[in-house]
Amino acid sequence: MTVLERDGTRGLLHDQVFEAPPARQRALPPGASLRARRVWFAVLGLLGIWSLVGATRTGEALVNPGGWTIVRQLIGAATRPERSTEFLTSVLAATGTTIAYATVGTAVALAIGTAGGVITSRVLWAPDPLRAARRPTSAGHRALRASATTARGVHEAVWALVLLSVLGRDPWVAVLAIGLPFGAVTAKVLADLLDEADQSPVVALRASGAGRCAALCYGLGPSVVPDLVSYACYRFECALRASVVLGAIGAGGIGFELLQSFQSLRYEEIWTLVYVLCALALVVDRGSIFLRRGTADRALPLLGASLTATAMAAWHLDLRLDTFFDGRARRLLGDLVSDSLPLALPAGGWRTLAQAMVDTVQMSLVAMIVATAISGPLAFVAARPRSGGGLARAGSIAARGLLLFVRSTPPIIWAFVVLLVVFPGPLPGGLALGLYTAGVLGRLHAEVIENADPAASQALRASGAHALAGFAYGTFPTVAPRLFALTMYRWEVVLRETVIVGLVGAGGLGRLLAQQNAARDEAAMLTTILALIIAAFVVDFLSSRTRATIR
Repeated sequence: MTVLERDGTRGLLHDQVFEAPPARQRALPPGASLRARRVWFAVLGLLGIWSLVGATRTGEALVNPGGWTIVRQLIGAATRPERSTEFLTSVLAATGTTIAYATVGTAVALAIGTAGGVITSRVLWAPDPLRAARRPTSAGHRALRASATTARGVHEAVWALVLLSVLGRDPWVAVLAIGLPFGAVTAKVLADLLDEADQSPVVALRASGAGRCAALCYGLGPSVVPDLVSYACYRFECALRASVVLGAIGAGGIGFELLQSFQSLRYEEIWTLVYVLCALALVVDRGSIFLRRGTADRALPLLGASLTATAMAAWHLDLRLDTFFDGRARRLLGDLVSDSLPLALPAGGWRTLAQAMVDTVQMSLVAMIVATAISGPLAFVAARPRSGGGLARAGSIAARGLLLFVRSTPPIIWAFVVLLVVFPGPLPGGLALGLYTAGVLGRLHAEVIENADPAASQALRASGAHALAGFAYGTFPTVAPRLFALTMYRWEVVLRETVIVGLVGAGGLGRLLAQQNAARDEAAMLTTILALIIAAFVVDFLSSRTRATIR
């Protein structure tokens, strides 16, 4: 099933964006499929209960009553955002920096992803492209795919911490922290596009004597470019959110301004910045939808505008290529490698590392439970009604506005808010990520509901059923597998995002990384990063196996 569809609904996923088509999957007998579904759903249920119990049974108090005063003051300032000329000028400059980071980071990601997608596609390595999906891949191909998987398994915040040790406070840190993992994700997307496309043009070109790369580019390029352009628009949205997060951990831009205002308890400034983020997210969202329409007709103008915007953004950030040829950077890279090997355990040994991994997994599951509980009802209301009066439309607009607000606010800021009233641990991290993820899931689920076939629901309504009954018995059964698949995809993403809230004290491997980074313990940091990658692989496995039972 191709995830990136023409209506752009599935183009909002953050990570693994394509599944293998059903024709290439091993069919299971109906009874075996049902048993497998029950087993994996039971596993997920038990893991959810384990996470909730583990996150709330700390042996200590969970809630900090003194923090409610600050939260009330913060909420009270929502109606009086800071509007001074001096502050708005600084916000405008910070917004430009954030957009510049996202623009150049996306360009780097597309460059890496285009090259990586070609060299990691199965069809490039297969003697017979028509049998590429069934042929066992070579060792070289598996090594390349494993490298890409590792690169995208490390969150951009972790990449930023590593790059800071080599480049210092250089704008290339944020650009590469976005470009490297996003490039690995883009490479997977393009490789899947190439592998799933009609291979007959490649066969014809190869038969006429064309090389593998030439046959791939000229045979499949025209068919995958529109989807790649559509995905690039989405990737820019992700890069914009990532640049805000990286700004909050020191890269500058609007994220840095938001963090400074929060730490200084300047509540009016916080709301001004949040409103700017919401407006920016709305503009980018609407603009990307416009660009995804008719990409074939606008390909060359869009390419020219993108290159111009990238050049302007690079000039604004004052990016210099001589940074990579500086002897200081090479020396620091050598020092980082020598200091990171051999691997070392964190203070407390295996017990500390294992507990941090457990906290990370529990945090991600708590986040998904919270996000699902919030996004489920909101998605039903937010879906644009096909019929109904002004009340239904007003409810949809209000729900979409709420979802936009919660996903526009970076998870690191949600973590600061939650940590005011909940003591550090998996629970506040899960709550913070759950709020942010609810906005993303609610948007995705609402669009799936909008695009569902209305025939069954309309038939029930025509027979006298209530609108809610029409949705529950007509629409929901048809969209439930897709809603569940989206939710499981987001779990994979949330596991990686636990690093963000962990860096500010919410717990898990992210908190351990922050402590090790402060102590300049590179060997222990590398061990913690490897533990995070292992945890991500485990969650990816559970997610993919569970999704396979509903196809």
